[in-house]
Order: sequence, then C-alpha cells, then structure tokens
Amino acid sequence: MALEFHQKRAVWLLLAVAVIAFDYLTKQIASSALTYGVSVEVMPMFNWTLLHNYGAAFSFLSDQSGWQRWFFAGIALVVSAGLVGWLLLGKQISQWEKIAIALVLGGALGNLYDRMVYGYVIDFIHVYYDVYHFPAFNFADTAISIGAAILVIDSLFMARRSQ
Repeated sequence: MALEFHQKRAVWLLLAVAVIAFDYLTKQIASSALTYGVSVEVMPMFNWTLLHNYGAAFSFLSDQSGWQRWFFAGIALVVSAGLVGWLLLGKQISQWEKIAIALVLGGALGNLYDRMVYGYVIDFIHVYYDVYHFPAFNFADTAISIGAAILVIDSLFMARRSQ
C-alpha cells in the first residue's frame, strides 16, 4: 500500500509554525519584561508570573536530576513526527482534525524548543481563584489544550455525523 501525500494538508503546517512563532515571541517578551517569580496583576484572578518548568505538565517530574529534559524532549519529537504523519498521510481527516493537529504540533514544538535551548519551559500565564492557583502555563500549552479538546469533541460528536 503506497502512502499518499496530501499536498493541500501541508498548508496546515503553517498554522503550527504560527503557533511556534507566537509562543516564542510571547516567551521572549515575558522573559525580558518580567522578574522571575514576581507576579504582575493584569486583572483579578489573572497575573503574569515568569516561571521555569523543568518538568512536564503541572511541573511533573520537575524535581528530578535532569534526565526528564531528554525524556520529555524525546516524547515531543515522537509525538510531533506522528502528528506530521497523521496530518500529511492520514485518510479522510476533517477540517477540525487538521486544525487540532496543527495546534498540538505547534505547541509541542514550541515547548520542545525551550526544553532543548534552556533546559526548561518558560511559563508566564498565571490564573487563580482565592487561594487556589492553577499552575503557570504559556501559549504553547494553550494551543495543545485547545487542539486536544477539538480532537476529543470531533471524535465524540462530529465523526458520528459523517457515518
């Protein structure tokens, strides 16, 4: 069975590149404009707080000796390769799936860049309510979360319409 490359899908890689570029730009602005660990209130329940995440989501394994950097980088590379393959070679992919894959891919590569260059991921978006603080995150994390949500919604509700 020959793999069929879908050229029209390659344009969706531009969305992934846009996510990477926007994520990079916002992290550079945050790194130069904010003091590490000092919150700047934007509005109630929303701050800018520059933090470095040496682990994965919610600082998972951040207290380890450094091996996690390469472990998470490897996972990001494998997942990214799989997403590119899915986007370019997959059969009958909906528009929503294309958008979702591009968002997840861009976010994964945005955080991979940080991990490889700095050894940590730059986080700066900080939301909270009262004494409950959500872990700081960045726009790459947001793109990954939105993309994953679209994939779940698409697989649960949209895929049924086409059957």
